[in-house]
Amino acid sequence: MPTIEERARNLADQHESGDLVILPTAWDTWSARVAADAGFTGLTIGSHPVADAIGSADGEQMDFDEYLGVIERIVRSVDVPVSADVESGYGLPGGDLINRLIEVGAVGANIEDVVHREGRRVRDRAEHAEYIAAAREAAVSAGIPFVINGRTDAMKLGDVFEDPLEEAAERMRLMEQAGARSVYPVGLRTADEVRQLVGAVSVPVNVTAHPVEMHGAGDVATLRELGARRVSFGPKWQAWLGEVSAKQFENWTAEI
Repeated sequence: MPTIEERARNLADQHESGDLVILPTAWDTWSARVAADAGFTGLTIGSHPVADAIGSADGEQMDFDEYLGVIERIVRSVDVPVSADVESGYGLPGGDLINRLIEVGAVGANIEDVVHREGRRVRDRAEHAEYIAAAREAAVSAGIPFVINGRTDAMKLGDVFEDPLEEAAERMRLMEQAGARSVYPVGLRTADEVRQLVGAVSVPVNVTAHPVEMHGAGDVATLRELGARRVSFGPKWQAWLGEVSAKQFENWTAEI
């Protein structure tokens, strides 16, 4: 079993390779092992699918200690590095958040700019960058090359901003300067959006894809050509399994 330092270095090296990193989004030990056994070189953990799996709800409504327990079990179930979605930090200071994740073996984290526990307040650019910087400082102090994936919902929020694309780009630039090793502008739908935001930063840009239908911008080859360097599934893999199961179960329930 690799050490946390080895896992962290592995994930950081993948992000620095210049190639596209595909990190399926798991929610329990079973899904994590399925993805790892398929040959993926790292995993993400999604707050949304985990919340659905344990009977809670997304939007920082899970008990964070319970969520950390899920993360720890997933980390122990696979040899590949694991990054966890921690929304806006569950009310913890950035440094405390990273330290607690390191304690359970996570070597990366999505950190977003929408604070759900404060009425979905959107952090301003500087505030979110400062939070990322505090998280990076804690990782450096711990001696772990932790991969912070700085997320912004500027595109997803749409007309909250006069120019959502430029707002996302500026937030991404600030997060990169603050120490994010990758950035995650949620809500990209087109090739042009991906291309423009890839050009705004030098670190990998994360896009959310469907495990079967891929992304609105195109397939894996197209995403690589556009310059995207990180793909995760968010809640889409779990949702797709639910849809497939529901359809197949109709063959049984029709006879009841």
